[in-house]
Amino acid sequence: MTTGRPDTGQELRSLVTQDGTLELSLLEVPISEPQPNDVIIRIEASPINPSDLWLLFAGADMGTAKVSGPMDSPVVTASIPAAAMRALAGRVGKSIPVGNEGAGTVVKAGSSPGAQALVGRTVAVAGGAMYAQYRCIDASQCLELPEGTPATAGASSFVNPLTALGMVETMRREGHSAIVHTAAASNLGQMLNKLCLEEHVPLVNIVRKSEQEDVLRAIGAVHVCNSTSPSFMGDLIQALIDTSATLAFDATGGGKLAGHILACMEAALTANSREYSRYGSTTHKQVYIYGGLDRGPTVFNRNFGMAWGIGGWLLTPFLQSIGSEAFGILRQRVAAELGTTFASTYTREVSLAEALQPDAFSVYAMHATGEKYLITPHKR
Repeated sequence: MTTGRPDTGQELRSLVTQDGTLELSLLEVPISEPQPNDVIIRIEASPINPSDLWLLFAGADMGTAKVSGPMDSPVVTASIPAAAMRALAGRVGKSIPVGNEGAGTVVKAGSSPGAQALVGRTVAVAGGAMYAQYRCIDASQCLELPEGTPATAGASSFVNPLTALGMVETMRREGHSAIVHTAAASNLGQMLNKLCLEEHVPLVNIVRKSEQEDVLRAIGAVHVCNSTSPSFMGDLIQALIDTSATLAFDATGGGKLAGHILACMEAALTANSREYSRYGSTTHKQVYIYGGLDRGPTVFNRNFGMAWGIGGWLLTPFLQSIGSEAFGILRQRVAAELGTTFASTYTREVSLAEALQPDAFSVYAMHATGEKYLITPHKR
Protein backbone atom coordinates (compact mmCIF):
# COMPACT_ATOMS: atom_id res chain seq x y z
CA MET A 1 0.00 0.00 0.00
CA THR A 2 1.19 3.53 -0.72
CA THR A 3 -0.01 7.11 -0.38
CA GLY A 4 2.14 8.25 -3.31
CA ARG A 5 5.69 9.51 -3.63
CA PRO A 6 8.17 10.57 -6.33
CA ASP A 7 11.06 8.37 -7.44
CA THR A 8 13.78 10.72 -6.14
CA GLY A 9 14.26 13.25 -3.38
CA GLN A 10 16.79 15.76 -2.10
CA GLU A 11 19.31 14.81 0.56
CA LEU A 12 21.89 16.98 2.33
CA ARG A 13 25.44 15.61 2.03
CA SER A 14 28.75 16.46 3.70
CA LEU A 15 32.01 15.80 1.85
CA VAL A 16 35.64 16.20 2.95
CA THR A 17 38.08 16.59 0.05
CA GLN A 18 41.73 15.59 -0.08
CA ASP A 19 42.84 19.24 -0.10
CA GLY A 20 41.14 19.95 3.25
CA THR A 21 37.88 21.46 2.05
CA LEU A 22 34.41 20.82 3.44
CA GLU A 23 31.66 20.71 0.82
CA LEU A 24 27.98 20.75 1.76
CA SER A 25 25.46 20.22 -1.02
CA LEU A 26 22.03 18.86 -1.89
CA LEU A 27 21.91 15.73 -4.03
CA GLU A 28 18.93 14.30 -5.87
CA VAL A 29 18.98 10.64 -4.84
CA PRO A 30 16.76 7.68 -5.79
CA ILE A 31 14.23 6.51 -3.22
CA SER A 32 14.79 2.85 -2.46
CA GLU A 33 12.03 0.28 -2.83
CA PRO A 34 11.13 -1.01 0.62
CA GLN A 35 12.05 -4.51 1.71
CA PRO A 36 9.29 -6.51 3.48
CA ASN A 37 9.80 -4.83 6.86
CA ASP A 38 10.81 -1.39 5.55
CA VAL A 39 8.81 1.82 5.34
CA ILE A 40 9.32 4.96 3.26
CA ILE A 41 8.93 8.11 5.38
CA ARG A 42 8.24 11.52 3.91
CA ILE A 43 10.46 13.50 6.28
CA GLU A 44 8.65 16.63 7.43
CA ALA A 45 10.84 17.83 10.31
CA SER A 46 14.38 17.12 11.52
CA PRO A 47 16.21 19.05 14.26
CA ILE A 48 19.79 20.30 14.12
CA ASN A 49 21.27 18.94 17.33
CA PRO A 50 24.80 19.62 18.62
CA SER A 51 25.52 15.95 17.97
CA ASP A 52 24.82 16.53 14.25
CA LEU A 53 27.33 19.33 13.82
CA TRP A 54 30.59 17.38 13.83
CA LEU A 55 29.40 15.10 11.04
CA LEU A 56 27.93 18.06 9.19
CA PHE A 57 30.87 20.48 9.47
CA ALA A 58 33.78 18.03 10.03
CA GLY A 59 35.63 20.58 12.16
CA ALA A 60 35.73 23.14 9.33
CA ASP A 61 36.28 26.82 10.07
CA MET A 62 32.85 28.13 9.09
CA GLY A 63 34.24 31.66 9.18
CA THR A 64 35.83 30.77 5.82
CA ALA A 65 32.58 29.44 4.33
CA LYS A 66 31.53 30.46 0.83
CA VAL A 67 28.20 29.75 -0.86
CA SER A 68 27.80 29.19 -4.58
CA GLY A 69 25.16 27.82 -6.92
CA PRO A 70 21.43 28.55 -7.21
CA MET A 71 19.28 29.36 -4.17
CA ASP A 72 17.39 26.08 -4.39
CA SER A 73 20.57 23.98 -4.59
CA PRO A 74 23.44 25.85 -2.92
CA VAL A 75 26.93 24.49 -2.34
CA VAL A 76 28.86 25.53 0.78
CA THR A 77 32.64 25.22 0.93
CA ALA A 78 34.87 25.92 3.92
CA SER A 79 38.45 25.26 4.95
CA ILE A 80 39.26 22.47 7.40
CA PRO A 81 42.25 23.14 9.69
CA ALA A 82 45.15 20.71 9.32
CA ALA A 83 44.70 19.54 12.92
CA ALA A 84 41.13 18.49 12.18
CA MET A 85 42.11 16.74 8.94
CA ARG A 86 44.28 14.28 10.87
CA ALA A 87 41.14 12.79 12.41
CA LEU A 88 39.21 12.69 9.12
CA ALA A 89 41.29 10.26 7.06
CA GLY A 90 38.42 7.78 6.87
CA ARG A 91 36.03 10.41 5.55
CA VAL A 92 38.06 11.88 2.70
CA GLY A 93 36.25 11.58 -0.61
CA LYS A 94 33.07 10.10 0.88
CA SER A 95 29.78 11.97 0.51
CA ILE A 96 28.01 11.39 3.83
CA PRO A 97 24.30 11.93 4.59
CA VAL A 98 23.57 13.85 7.79
CA GLY A 99 20.85 14.17 10.44
CA ASN A 100 20.34 11.92 13.46
CA GLU A 101 16.58 12.06 13.90
CA GLY A 102 13.33 13.37 12.49
CA ALA A 103 9.65 12.70 11.92
CA GLY A 104 7.23 12.43 9.05
CA THR A 105 4.49 10.43 7.35
CA VAL A 106 4.87 6.84 6.15
CA VAL A 107 3.98 6.91 2.44
CA LYS A 108 4.91 3.35 1.42
CA ALA A 109 5.66 0.09 3.18
CA GLY A 110 6.93 -3.41 2.56
CA SER A 111 4.74 -6.45 2.73
CA SER A 112 5.07 -7.32 6.43
CA PRO A 113 2.04 -6.61 8.67
CA GLY A 114 4.12 -4.39 10.96
CA ALA A 115 5.28 -2.20 8.10
CA GLN A 116 1.84 -2.05 6.47
CA ALA A 117 0.26 -0.96 9.76
CA LEU A 118 2.30 2.27 9.67
CA VAL A 119 1.18 3.51 6.24
CA GLY A 120 -0.34 6.95 6.62
CA ARG A 121 0.84 7.25 10.20
CA THR A 122 3.13 9.96 11.58
CA VAL A 123 6.29 8.43 13.02
CA ALA A 124 9.55 9.56 14.58
CA VAL A 125 12.83 7.82 13.91
CA ALA A 126 16.52 8.09 14.75
CA GLY A 127 18.21 6.35 11.87
CA GLY A 128 20.70 8.82 10.45
CA ALA A 129 20.47 10.50 7.01
CA MET A 130 17.40 12.41 8.17
CA TYR A 131 18.20 15.70 6.41
CA ALA A 132 16.39 14.37 3.40
CA GLN A 133 12.95 14.51 1.81
CA TYR A 134 12.43 10.75 2.05
CA ARG A 135 13.97 7.99 4.15
CA CYS A 136 13.70 4.21 3.81
CA ILE A 137 14.10 2.45 7.16
CA ASP A 138 13.13 -0.69 9.06
CA ALA A 139 9.67 -0.34 10.61
CA SER A 140 10.95 -1.55 13.98
CA GLN A 141 12.98 1.67 14.30
CA CYS A 142 9.87 3.85 14.04
CA LEU A 143 8.09 5.38 17.01
CA GLU A 144 4.43 5.82 16.11
CA LEU A 145 3.31 9.21 17.39
CA PRO A 146 -0.02 9.70 19.17
CA GLU A 147 -2.94 10.49 16.88
CA GLY A 148 -2.94 14.15 15.86
CA THR A 149 0.71 14.80 16.81
CA PRO A 150 2.37 16.84 14.04
CA ALA A 151 5.81 15.88 12.77
CA THR A 152 7.26 19.13 14.12
CA ALA A 153 6.26 18.09 17.65
CA GLY A 154 7.75 14.61 17.23
CA ALA A 155 10.96 15.52 15.38
CA SER A 156 13.06 15.56 18.57
CA SER A 157 11.66 12.35 20.04
CA PHE A 158 14.95 10.51 20.46
CA VAL A 159 18.23 12.32 21.10
CA ASN A 160 17.28 14.82 23.81
CA PRO A 161 14.43 12.94 25.57
CA LEU A 162 16.31 9.64 25.70
CA THR A 163 19.48 11.42 26.82
CA ALA A 164 17.58 13.01 29.73
CA LEU A 165 16.06 9.65 30.68
CA GLY A 166 19.46 7.99 30.25
CA MET A 167 21.12 10.43 32.63
CA VAL A 168 18.58 9.71 35.36
CA GLU A 169 18.82 5.97 34.75
CA THR A 170 22.64 6.11 34.84
CA MET A 171 22.44 7.95 38.15
CA ARG A 172 20.32 5.17 39.63
CA ARG A 173 22.34 2.30 38.20
CA GLU A 174 25.61 3.73 39.51
CA GLY A 175 24.32 4.44 43.01
CA HIS A 176 24.18 8.24 42.95
CA SER A 177 21.23 10.26 44.23
CA ALA A 178 21.48 13.62 42.42
CA ILE A 179 22.85 15.12 39.20
CA VAL A 180 24.88 18.12 38.06
CA HIS A 181 24.29 19.28 34.48
CA THR A 182 26.13 21.91 32.44
CA ALA A 183 24.81 23.99 29.52
CA ALA A 184 21.65 23.45 31.48
CA ALA A 185 19.31 25.95 29.77
CA SER A 186 19.38 24.06 26.46
CA ASN A 187 16.37 22.15 25.14
CA LEU A 188 17.89 19.03 26.71
CA GLY A 189 18.56 20.86 29.96
CA GLN A 190 14.99 22.03 30.22
CA MET A 191 13.73 18.49 29.59
CA LEU A 192 16.06 17.16 32.29
CA ASN A 193 14.74 19.74 34.74
CA LYS A 194 11.14 18.76 34.12
CA LEU A 195 12.01 15.07 34.37
CA CYS A 196 13.95 15.49 37.62
CA LEU A 197 11.10 17.47 39.14
CA GLU A 198 8.70 14.66 38.22
CA GLU A 199 11.04 12.00 39.57
CA HIS A 200 12.04 13.99 42.70
CA VAL A 201 15.70 13.86 41.69
CA PRO A 202 17.79 16.82 42.99
CA LEU A 203 19.44 18.61 40.06
CA VAL A 204 22.18 21.26 40.04
CA ASN A 205 22.14 23.35 36.87
CA ILE A 206 25.21 25.21 35.59
CA VAL A 207 24.68 28.03 33.08
CA ARG A 208 26.70 30.95 31.72
CA LYS A 209 24.20 33.83 31.54
CA SER A 210 21.69 35.45 33.87
CA GLU A 211 18.90 35.10 31.30
CA GLN A 212 19.56 31.36 31.27
CA GLU A 213 19.10 31.34 35.04
CA ASP A 214 15.72 33.02 34.50
CA VAL A 215 14.66 30.40 31.93
CA LEU A 216 15.36 27.55 34.33
CA ARG A 217 13.84 29.16 37.40
CA ALA A 218 10.68 29.85 35.39
CA ILE A 219 10.18 26.10 34.91
CA GLY A 220 10.82 25.29 38.56
CA ALA A 221 14.58 24.74 38.80
CA VAL A 222 15.80 25.01 42.40
CA HIS A 223 19.59 25.00 42.08
CA VAL A 224 21.05 27.19 39.32
CA CYS A 225 24.70 28.31 39.33
CA ASN A 226 26.16 30.82 36.89
CA SER A 227 29.74 29.89 35.93
CA THR A 228 30.54 33.53 35.06
CA SER A 229 29.56 34.80 38.50
CA PRO A 230 32.36 35.75 40.96
CA SER A 231 30.60 33.59 43.56
CA PHE A 232 30.29 30.55 41.28
CA MET A 233 32.53 28.15 43.20
CA GLY A 234 30.89 28.99 46.53
CA ASP A 235 27.41 28.77 45.00
CA LEU A 236 28.21 25.40 43.48
CA ILE A 237 29.63 24.00 46.72
CA GLN A 238 26.49 25.05 48.58
CA ALA A 239 24.24 23.48 45.92
CA LEU A 240 26.25 20.27 46.18
CA ILE A 241 25.94 20.27 49.97
CA ASP A 242 22.17 20.77 49.61
CA THR A 243 21.73 17.99 47.03
CA SER A 244 24.58 15.55 47.82
CA ALA A 245 25.21 15.32 44.06
CA THR A 246 28.25 13.22 43.14
CA LEU A 247 27.47 12.67 39.43
CA ALA A 248 27.78 15.28 36.66
CA PHE A 249 27.06 15.33 32.94
CA ASP A 250 29.15 17.94 31.14
CA ALA A 251 28.20 19.18 27.66
CA THR A 252 31.18 21.55 27.53
CA GLY A 253 34.00 19.03 27.30
CA GLY A 254 36.97 21.37 27.10
CA GLY A 255 38.26 23.90 29.60
CA LYS A 256 38.33 23.75 33.39
CA LEU A 257 34.66 23.22 34.23
CA ALA A 258 34.81 19.43 34.74
CA GLY A 259 37.71 19.88 37.17
CA HIS A 260 35.91 22.67 39.01
CA ILE A 261 32.88 20.40 39.46
CA LEU A 262 35.00 17.62 40.95
CA ALA A 263 36.78 20.08 43.24
CA CYS A 264 33.48 21.48 44.47
CA MET A 265 32.08 17.97 45.01
CA GLU A 266 35.11 17.18 47.17
CA ALA A 267 34.68 20.43 49.11
CA ALA A 268 31.01 19.64 49.70
CA LEU A 269 31.77 16.11 50.87
CA THR A 270 34.45 17.23 53.32
CA ALA A 271 32.77 20.44 54.51
CA ASN A 272 31.73 18.94 57.84
CA SER A 273 34.45 16.30 58.14
CA ARG A 274 36.10 16.07 61.55
CA GLU A 275 39.06 14.06 60.33
CA TYR A 276 41.64 14.92 57.70
CA SER A 277 42.74 12.43 55.06
CA ARG A 278 45.44 13.21 52.54
CA TYR A 279 43.54 10.96 50.10
CA GLY A 280 40.35 12.97 50.39
CA SER A 281 36.81 11.71 50.68
CA THR A 282 36.16 8.02 50.04
CA THR A 283 32.92 8.81 48.20
CA HIS A 284 33.30 8.37 44.44
CA LYS A 285 32.74 11.48 42.35
CA GLN A 286 32.04 11.06 38.62
CA VAL A 287 31.93 13.51 35.70
CA TYR A 288 30.74 12.23 32.32
CA ILE A 289 31.57 14.35 29.28
CA TYR A 290 28.84 13.90 26.68
CA GLY A 291 29.34 16.94 24.44
CA GLY A 292 31.99 19.18 22.94
CA LEU A 293 30.82 22.77 23.11
CA ASP A 294 34.43 23.65 23.98
CA ARG A 295 36.80 21.84 21.59
CA GLY A 296 39.88 22.74 23.64
CA PRO A 297 41.71 20.43 26.06
CA THR A 298 39.99 19.29 29.25
CA VAL A 299 42.07 20.84 32.04
CA PHE A 300 41.90 20.03 35.74
CA ASN A 301 44.01 20.19 38.89
CA ARG A 302 43.89 17.12 41.09
CA ASN A 303 42.60 18.81 44.20
CA PHE A 304 39.67 16.45 44.71
CA GLY A 305 41.15 13.41 46.42
CA MET A 306 41.51 9.96 44.89
CA ALA A 307 37.90 8.75 44.60
CA TRP A 308 36.91 10.25 41.26
CA GLY A 309 36.46 9.55 37.60
CA ILE A 310 36.15 11.42 34.30
CA GLY A 311 34.82 9.56 31.28
CA GLY A 312 32.67 9.77 28.21
CA TRP A 313 28.94 9.08 28.00
CA LEU A 314 27.04 8.48 24.76
CA LEU A 315 23.38 7.70 24.26
CA THR A 316 23.71 4.77 21.83
CA PRO A 317 26.01 2.61 24.01
CA PHE A 318 23.77 3.35 26.99
CA LEU A 319 20.65 2.19 25.13
CA GLN A 320 22.46 -0.95 23.99
CA SER A 321 23.47 -1.69 27.57
CA ILE A 322 19.91 -1.61 28.96
CA GLY A 323 18.39 -4.01 26.40
CA SER A 324 15.48 -3.78 24.00
CA GLU A 325 12.71 -4.18 26.59
CA ALA A 326 13.91 -1.26 28.74
CA PHE A 327 14.54 0.81 25.59
CA GLY A 328 10.96 0.18 24.47
CA ILE A 329 9.61 1.40 27.81
CA LEU A 330 11.62 4.62 27.53
CA ARG A 331 10.41 5.19 23.94
CA GLN A 332 6.78 4.84 24.94
CA ARG A 333 7.23 7.26 27.81
CA VAL A 334 8.68 9.82 25.40
CA ALA A 335 5.72 9.40 23.03
CA ALA A 336 3.25 9.87 25.89
CA GLU A 337 4.93 13.06 27.15
CA LEU A 338 5.92 14.82 23.92
CA GLY A 339 3.64 17.72 24.72
CA THR A 340 4.86 18.16 28.30
CA THR A 341 8.13 16.86 29.75
CA PHE A 342 9.76 16.23 26.38
CA ALA A 343 8.40 19.16 24.38
CA SER A 344 10.94 20.97 22.17
CA THR A 345 10.99 24.56 20.98
CA TYR A 346 12.74 25.93 17.91
CA THR A 347 14.06 29.35 16.97
CA ARG A 348 13.54 28.91 13.25
CA GLU A 349 12.34 26.43 10.63
CA VAL A 350 14.41 26.21 7.44
CA SER A 351 14.26 24.20 4.23
CA LEU A 352 17.17 22.02 3.14
CA ALA A 353 18.38 24.82 0.88
CA GLU A 354 17.89 27.50 3.55
CA ALA A 355 19.98 25.44 5.99
CA LEU A 356 22.93 26.02 3.63
CA GLN A 357 22.64 29.80 3.64
CA PRO A 358 24.99 31.93 5.80
CA ASP A 359 22.21 33.52 7.84
CA ALA A 360 21.30 30.02 9.06
CA PHE A 361 24.55 28.07 9.45
CA SER A 362 26.35 31.02 11.04
CA VAL A 363 23.80 30.75 13.88
CA TYR A 364 23.27 27.04 14.41
CA ALA A 365 26.99 26.30 14.03
CA MET A 366 27.60 28.22 17.28
CA HIS A 367 25.74 25.71 19.52
CA ALA A 368 24.08 28.72 21.17
CA THR A 369 21.46 28.06 23.84
CA GLY A 370 18.03 29.15 22.59
CA GLU A 371 19.02 28.93 18.91
CA LYS A 372 17.71 25.48 17.96
CA TYR A 373 16.90 25.08 14.26
CA LEU A 374 14.45 22.67 12.62
CA ILE A 375 14.87 21.52 9.04
CA THR A 376 11.58 21.05 7.17
CA PRO A 377 12.70 19.30 3.96
CA HIS A 378 9.53 19.97 1.95
CA LYS A 379 9.33 23.66 2.77
CA ARG A 380 9.12 25.85 -0.34
